[in-house]
Amino acid sequence: MGRVLSCEPLYYGSPNVTWPFFSSPCKWTGRRTVSQDNAAETIRDLVDRGSGELLVWAVCGAGKTEMLFSGLSAALEAGKRICLATPRTDVVRELLPRLQRAFPDVPIQGLYGESPTKTSDAPFLIATTHQLYRFARAFDFLIIDEVDAFPYHNDPNLHYASRRAAKTDAAIVYLTATPRKAERKRIRNKSLPAVFIPKRFHGHPLPVPILKLLFHLNSYLKKGMLPPKILQMIAEQQTSSRQLLLFLPSIKKAEEVARMLKQLGYCVTAVHADDPDRAAKVDAFREKNYRMLVTTTILERGVTFPSVDVYVIDAGHAVFDEPALVQIAGRAGRSPEDPDGDVYFFHGGKTDDMLDAVDSILYMNKLGRKL
Repeated sequence: MGRVLSCEPLYYGSPNVTWPFFSSPCKWTGRRTVSQDNAAETIRDLVDRGSGELLVWAVCGAGKTEMLFSGLSAALEAGKRICLATPRTDVVRELLPRLQRAFPDVPIQGLYGESPTKTSDAPFLIATTHQLYRFARAFDFLIIDEVDAFPYHNDPNLHYASRRAAKTDAAIVYLTATPRKAERKRIRNKSLPAVFIPKRFHGHPLPVPILKLLFHLNSYLKKGMLPPKILQMIAEQQTSSRQLLLFLPSIKKAEEVARMLKQLGYCVTAVHADDPDRAAKVDAFREKNYRMLVTTTILERGVTFPSVDVYVIDAGHAVFDEPALVQIAGRAGRSPEDPDGDVYFFHGGKTDDMLDAVDSILYMNKLGRKL
């Protein structure tokens, strides 16, 4: 938005615009599971009704994007304006081409800090949550993806921006795999309708993390190194067909570990929030130009790689809370061709968040088996 002073007047409002009506806009030809169909119909009913809230609580890899297609079609057929907002730029970049393929005749724009398009005059926008500051009473159908994620979940200004961006009679859908206490309380109080999907779209269970205790982990990390046990496991993993995602708790540690692994001859790169080449590196990893990707929590959610193992280094660090660890574990096993990726939490001492993350995954798998 540029520089804004506290003494500067701000004006907001939305012009009276008529958006186009689209006939059968969705060209996606895939098939949904029964659970996905139930969620899709509930979302469509909300859109047809015209107003209200709904939380979609679905495990990582459940196919939340595909669940939205019926509701998106209903909104576009009725001439409504849509915004799908997500906390991460990487998720906008990933969702934009997927939704453009599913709705090829609908103008769809992606808005984020470095996006080439800034006009925001399309009937369907995919944006970072911070872009919602630019809108007031603008959207008939607002989808907030990953409501539990940083920075959205603990920033009251972003919650205000999302409420103001939606019309007073808008349909609002929240998506999450790990709802926070506030959402769970609203569900229990029946003030927030919810639909629950505890199973991945391919029917396989979530990979359960294995906790590995390494007493001298922190002393190695302080030197920008990894303990011999982790290096041995990396060497063995590199003989498999899967790529490897390594999560570190800070940018500094991620860069140090990537530099050390390069010196050992591995095909590896590092990516983090301050990296200007972040998108290119993620795409290169997806194209298998790198065997390993060292990252921070910037890639904990919203990005999909078909066949990876996941190592969390220093999983007891405060930055790795329960939702983050569940989401990170959810990067593995997302493809039906390889649903069994390995997840390891390397730590210098167990934390409640680590144990809660494992318990949460086991509980979801138990509910999934009942389906």
